[in-house]
Amino acid sequence: MTAARVLVIDDSNTIRRSAEIFLKQAGHDIVLAEDGFDALAKLSDFEPDLVFCDILMPRLDGYQTCAIIKRNPQFSSVPVIMLSSKDGLFDKARGRMVGSQDYLTKPFTKDQLLKAVQMHRRVA
Repeated sequence: MTAARVLVIDDSNTIRRSAEIFLKQAGHDIVLAEDGFDALAKLSDFEPDLVFCDILMPRLDGYQTCAIIKRNPQFSSVPVIMLSSKDGLFDKARGRMVGSQDYLTKPFTKDQLLKAVQMHRRVA
């Protein structure tokens, strides 16, 4: 499997670092963002194959961030996987409504994260 370009958006430093370690060990290219505004600023330069996006963030939440990414024709085909510590049906449904492909409950394991990359990454 070739390296994927992955954007990880989460306001938790612990989650960002965990994702970065797991993904880099698997040979993927990573860019980290602290919130939705930070992510949108990095999106065009990095052009990710996959985005992991936390739901509960200050300023611009994950649903809003996902919707903005999906409305941009350049990134509408990039899979977005929502991250949340809540495993609720409502959160999953709302994520689908704004265009997310999947939902990963935090804290996630290395295997869960890498499986999600394998399943959803956009192949250029």
